[in-house]
Order: sequence, then C-alpha cells, then structure tokens
Amino acid sequence: MKPSHINEIGEVCRPVGQLLAAIGSKWVVLVLIRLSERPKRFSELKREIGTISQKVLTSVLRDLERNGIVDRTVTPSIPPRVDYQLTELGESLLEPIHALGVWAVENENKVAEAQARYEQKAEMA
Repeated sequence: MKPSHINEIGEVCRPVGQLLAAIGSKWVVLVLIRLSERPKRFSELKREIGTISQKVLTSVLRDLERNGIVDRTVTPSIPPRVDYQLTELGESLLEPIHALGVWAVENENKVAEAQARYEQKAEMA
C-alpha cells in the first residue's frame, strides 16, 4: 500500500505532465515564437518554420486552439482567410518559454560535457 502523500504528488503531477506534453514539442515552441510577432496565416507559419509538414502544423495548431493558447479566426472570402494568433493565455506562455531558451543557451556547453562523460562511461562499461 502506498503512503497517501505519494498519491497526492501523483495527483498534482498529472496535470503538469499533460500540459507539458501539450506544449513541450519543438513544433509548438516554434509556432508560439512565430505567433509572438503578430497573427499569421497557416501558409505563413508553414513557410517560416520550413521543415514542418502540413499535417503536423495542422495538428499543432488544433491542439493549441483546444488548449486555449491560440485563436483561429476565419474571415469569409474566396478562398476563406484563416488567421492564427496567441490568446492572452498564449502570451503568458512566452515568458517561461523565453526563460527556458535562455537557460538552454547558458547551459549548452555543460549539457554537452555531461553527455560526453556519459558516453565515455557507457563505452568503458
């Protein structure tokens, strides 16, 4: 039988894990950075990101919309114009993403050194 505090930790961690799964991919981060500049059309996002497939971009945008991070606006025209922009919630996500980016740049060498040490130990074993 597990102690009750273990169950409580699991209950707290579950939504955090789900949220990180929803916003933690490289594609999500790239889309958010692009949309931080201004609202953009799908084709603009695809062109600017470059290596993302249409299917993946569509999926990322749908998930972000579902999670309240991005708004999708359809303007009736021929063809219909569809724009994506960050919501207030999406805007609030930019600061922690920026902080994570700063951390990654500042610690890139330390991480590379740790990886090299790990690989060296693995080769010796």
